[in-house]
Amino acid sequence: MEQMQHGASPSRRRRKRCALLSVAIVLFVIAVLAIVLGLTLRQKTNTFKTTFIARCERFKGYDCENIWVAFEQAYVGQDACNVPMEAYDHLVTNMGLFKPACNRMMFWSKTKDVVHDFTKKRDCFLTLEDTILGSVLDSLTWCGKEGSSDTFTTGCPEWNYCENNPVRSFWKSASSAFADVACGNVTAMLNGSIPTPFHPASIFGSIEVKRLNSTRTRSLNVVLVTQKNMLTNCTNASLKELEKALDEGIKYNCKEVTESQIQDCSSNEDIPCGACW
Repeated sequence: MEQMQHGASPSRRRRKRCALLSVAIVLFVIAVLAIVLGLTLRQKTNTFKTTFIARCERFKGYDCENIWVAFEQAYVGQDACNVPMEAYDHLVTNMGLFKPACNRMMFWSKTKDVVHDFTKKRDCFLTLEDTILGSVLDSLTWCGKEGSSDTFTTGCPEWNYCENNPVRSFWKSASSAFADVACGNVTAMLNGSIPTPFHPASIFGSIEVKRLNSTRTRSLNVVLVTQKNMLTNCTNASLKELEKALDEGIKYNCKEVTESQIQDCSSNEDIPCGACW
């Protein structure tokens, strides 16, 4: 009775202090975690930007900071499944980053390693990934989130998860622009080790082929890369569909070339590029 008259008991006061201390500790931990998470996300954004700028600066004569700003405006703060091709219009179309390389432009489908091994060693042809934007963003993943000004490199949609994700939309937009400036005799390296070398749903089939214009492009020369045990050849039905899909007036040619022949040619600069196939 005497203790109740003079306030709470010491044990009760201790429990109250412990509870308040526990709450304070929890709030402190939450605050620290928020700061660490924020710094981590900022670091990832800065790391991605550093990579972007460093790759960009390999190409002389470009304002890489300005290109970065145009790039991130396409997706930052947006739902990662709601970034359409058009979001990249300013970057891809209005900045003039794609220039014609008549008779040197190389398209590909399911032959990325072979193509880029060749263009890395020989400068006869130019792929999308050899252009400034293609080179900067090749193999990278990025996205934004609603309400955030950061660039994320994890937790982003996979290629097929949703149609309008930032990576997929960029490559579709860049592929369109690359095909739009194709001129002269253009080349496409396709995979002769699969049953369907030309697939209309691929980026090459659904975008690039459809953008080739006979007012600029004279011919499409298909290099069908084959192995020893050749699965398909130039009479493949899908390649006949490719020929039909071309703009009227563009000549079509196809040649079967072994991968080993392409590798030998890429390693021997004494062989003219025209003699590689």
